[in-house]
Amino acid sequence: MLRLAVPNKGALATASGQLLVDAGYQAHRESAELVITDTENDIEFFFLRPRDIAVYVGAGRLDIGITGRDLLIDSGVAADELLPLGFGFSTFRYAVPEGTLNDTGGLAGMRIATSFPGLVAADLAARGIDAHIVKLDGAVETAVRLGVADAVADVVETGRTLRAHGLVLLGDPVLRSEAVVIAKKGLDPAPAHERLLRRIQGVLVARRYVMMDYDVPNTVLQKACEITPGYESPTISPLQREDWVAVRTMVLHTELNRVMDDLWEIGARGIIVSSIQACRL
Repeated sequence: MLRLAVPNKGALATASGQLLVDAGYQAHRESAELVITDTENDIEFFFLRPRDIAVYVGAGRLDIGITGRDLLIDSGVAADELLPLGFGFSTFRYAVPEGTLNDTGGLAGMRIATSFPGLVAADLAARGIDAHIVKLDGAVETAVRLGVADAVADVVETGRTLRAHGLVLLGDPVLRSEAVVIAKKGLDPAPAHERLLRRIQGVLVARRYVMMDYDVPNTVLQKACEITPGYESPTISPLQREDWVAVRTMVLHTELNRVMDDLWEIGARGIIVSSIQACRL
């Protein structure tokens, strides 16, 4: 039976749970269960703290899990990223008091407060910087003001909270993170692992695309196919109306309205868009 570690709280848990449900798994928790068994799909879901999942996968008895890329790197365990999931985005940055530093080279010898000591240690080592890491749990924005650090390293969305504490971002992002599927390093994938990844990939593709159907005269069919090339190629069927065809194709959701405008301008009619729940491509 496949064992999958899933975040148990927060936005990451909500998005991961919906992804698994959309992929056809019975992963919905009615209360605070820590383990749910989906007998139909021969899989067990273990609901764990997002920060702990990489450890359970890399050093424990769980072969595969969903967590953040930043948490995986911070854990330092032997686990591999298999698949980015397109949600749970965050950016990890250094920040210092305004007017103190212009580049990350100046962090040498400083005290850097963070709740991601493994990630920061790896980055400093890669940069050849020797600094002292101050490990804190939770928010680190006040660390400089309270005298325990000279700089901080933390997850940043807008930077507003840091600016409110007199800090400014320093250098380029250390890491751009998102939710990822991870597996124990060196894992020999079983059919259940491959099926899980195929299902998830099918849902992710379906979320990016819509299905578009339209009718178009044969005289402009080539232009229509250039506008809507599809994932591989459009499906074209003859209509009872002479010299017209029906076209079915996949279109990126972000380009939907532009594509409809372009098709209408060349003479396409009966343009209909429908959502895709899942697919295999």
